Amino acid sequence: MTRIDKKFAELKKQNRKAFICYLMACDPNEGFTKDILSKLPSAGCDIIEVGMPFSDPMAEGITIQNATKRALKNNCDIKKILDIVKDFRKTDNGTPIILMGYYNPILKFGIEKFLKSAKTSGADGFIIVDLPFEEENEFKIHSDKFDLPLIRLTTPTTDDARAKKILKTAKGFVYHITVAGVTGQKSAIANDVKTSINNIKKHTKLPVCAGFGIKTPEQARELVKHADGIVVGSALIKMIEDNLANPKKAEKEILDFVRSVRKVI
Repeated sequence: MTRIDKKFAELKKQNRKAFICYLMACDPNEGFTKDILSKLPSAGCDIIEVGMPFSDPMAEGITIQNATKRALKNNCDIKKILDIVKDFRKTDNGTPIILMGYYNPILKFGIEKFLKSAKTSGADGFIIVDLPFEEENEFKIHSDKFDLPLIRLTTPTTDDARAKKILKTAKGFVYHITVAGVTGQKSAIANDVKTSINNIKKHTKLPVCAGFGIKTPEQARELVKHADGIVVGSALIKMIEDNLANPKKAEKEILDFVRSVRKVI
């Protein structure tokens, strides 16, 4: 079993839902990322998504766009990100790490080299926002070889025919985007999410986790009633953006928020 499979099996046994946190690597700097990642699991985060910055983040709202700019100003690249993961693994061998980003930097780095390096560093899977199912074969051949799942994305507009097609070979879990649009702009509505997740669950036995538009513990509590887990990203990154002059305050706000969500899901 992969770390992802083990984590969801553990959560199921404990009758708990997954709490997945997203943070951009090297935002506001590499040291902050290393420090906060090491503290997220004890605060209540089950799986961590680490953002890989790219100059054209088409799926992102302004909050993550700004985080991307800060990371790139810090010369954040794949090598630095993999070093962050390797550093995390020195003290935590159980929390899954998902690398989330865009395909261009991976192509530039080299697909097989990237996957081999990711495996060695201790990464557990990938979300590649702009890699459609129809074009993923070259990447998936290698990711399967290293037993590193490519997490599939579904949306409110994913119909039954497409869901059946893209989820047939899915692994790890399904990331269900709760709203149409970019990250951090709209709030997810529980009733809408219930309908779309129920449709997705007809086509897979994998856990389905809801992300985009979750900004408060109250929203998390309502949405997790219909999903196997929730993903929070922009809300955490906004805490960094609002406290760039005081990273310790940003860290405290993030960890307090994580604890408050963990209490209600």
